[in-house]
Amino acid sequence: MSTTLFRTIQPNHFTLLTTALLRTRRTSRHISVRCQTSTTTQQSSSQQQQPRTSAPKNHGSNKLDEILKDYEAVIGIETHVQLSTSTKAFCSCPNSYGSHPNTSICPVCMGLPGALPVLSSKVVDFGVRLGLALNCSLSLKSKFDRKQYFYPDLPKGYQISQFDVPIASGGYVDVDIPLEFGGGHRRFGITRVHMEEDAGKLLHSDAGDYSQVDLNRAGVPLLEIVSEPDIRSGVEAAEYGSEMQRIVRYLGVSNGNMQEGSLRCDVNISIRPIGQAEFGTKVEIKNLNAFSAMSRAIDYEITRQALLYNQGQADQIVTETRLWDEGAQKTVTMRKKEGLADYRYFPEPDLPEVILTQEYVDSIRASLPELPEAKRRRYEAMGLGIQDVLFLANDVSVAEYFDEVIGKGADVKSAANWLMSDIAAYLKNEELSISDVKLTPQELAELIAAIKDETISGKIGKQILFELLAKGGTVQGMIKEKDLVQITDPVEIEKMIMKVISESPKQLEQYRSGKTKLQGFFTGQVMKMSKGKANPALLNKILLEKLNAKD
Repeated sequence: MSTTLFRTIQPNHFTLLTTALLRTRRTSRHISVRCQTSTTTQQSSSQQQQPRTSAPKNHGSNKLDEILKDYEAVIGIETHVQLSTSTKAFCSCPNSYGSHPNTSICPVCMGLPGALPVLSSKVVDFGVRLGLALNCSLSLKSKFDRKQYFYPDLPKGYQISQFDVPIASGGYVDVDIPLEFGGGHRRFGITRVHMEEDAGKLLHSDAGDYSQVDLNRAGVPLLEIVSEPDIRSGVEAAEYGSEMQRIVRYLGVSNGNMQEGSLRCDVNISIRPIGQAEFGTKVEIKNLNAFSAMSRAIDYEITRQALLYNQGQADQIVTETRLWDEGAQKTVTMRKKEGLADYRYFPEPDLPEVILTQEYVDSIRASLPELPEAKRRRYEAMGLGIQDVLFLANDVSVAEYFDEVIGKGADVKSAANWLMSDIAAYLKNEELSISDVKLTPQELAELIAAIKDETISGKIGKQILFELLAKGGTVQGMIKEKDLVQITDPVEIEKMIMKVISESPKQLEQYRSGKTKLQGFFTGQVMKMSKGKANPALLNKILLEKLNAKD
């Protein structure tokens, strides 16, 4: 059994620092960090598992379908996941979004001389969790490296990352394509998952004549997920990104909010003529702050490159970084790349090797929650359609709520219908999440049971639902308080029907003359008289008998 040996830092006085620099570490029994230079051989990143379906189809526009008769898009995605740790990766500064600029910084994350990084064990924990969730092989020995490059918001002049020995590699993720985009299942390979730190942020003036640097984000822990070039369309890329967001939220390693930069995707895309083995010229697309924007940007870039091919101008496709202009709905050049980036990686001398025990890995594996893919397959096995499955498994809170409802004995399809229709509409209108509502899973199960055993009607059930969503309470208490028990006595219902018929001779004559749609009028009048409590099926059965009676 090994122990964690973390390097300590000496406290320094710094005027902008509001918290102590000395980081307290909890001893872990399963992670060992040693100052060694030996490394393990990196796992192969080639995809070993076969996809569950045949070659993918494009689900884009007709124009794109026409283009892709002659060309194939090859797409890979680099996903940066900002971790939900309480501190930064290598210092004790708080990891908090939205703080006033340069208030969460210290000599370590600023890279000042003499400051030494100390690895947070939580970053390793999250890296292992995500690697296992993505079906990767874990490196029981991994190390950190310095990725050398200059940018104004990178105070050290290098980024602490992992290069040749990442914490996880050689995995895959399974994705369900929605029916509106053709449906089906796709499997995308994962090349690697590695730990690294984030850079700071540049704040540009409105006039564009100067920029300011906010280093609050410098040193915030990231996990970078690099996909295999298995993606073939904008829709597939968007669904891949959505699945990554679902997985990190299910795991609890990140909130995955793109608007906060907690999940960022850089897309690498090229096209090649059908049948060509070699990849085309790769173009990177940045500034993608929504999955829908990712889909549109990729489809635009496929079209742009294909047109250049068709015009004999394939040499105009150059290795570059492009931005997505949401207003113009097109990609634009950000910067050219003269050649392959040479970051001059070398091992980080201030951080020891990270060594995991199999016991530690097994304990993390045992603690993993049911992941989106497994949940979708379980819901399908219950008899739910794919659209129901995709809706319920999309949000971990909704999935947990649904599981609790059916765990109380509620009918599976009824529970899914309530969540997908009336409850979803209420949440959207009120701008709430499922965790904000006051209707408990137990009471939703009670409501479904009350309708099923005909204690109340479906119409009354909806009235109860919205009141419980807003105010809480119990189904049985509300039924009793408001006298909502459904009328199922045929004699009582017949009396109400006969009274309505006797008071509506004109409508009765019109109905018997052929205007059978007037049945709805009679039904409505009886429901009004019964205050909505008459059993609908019994009411309609008796009503038809009386309306069609010859006498």
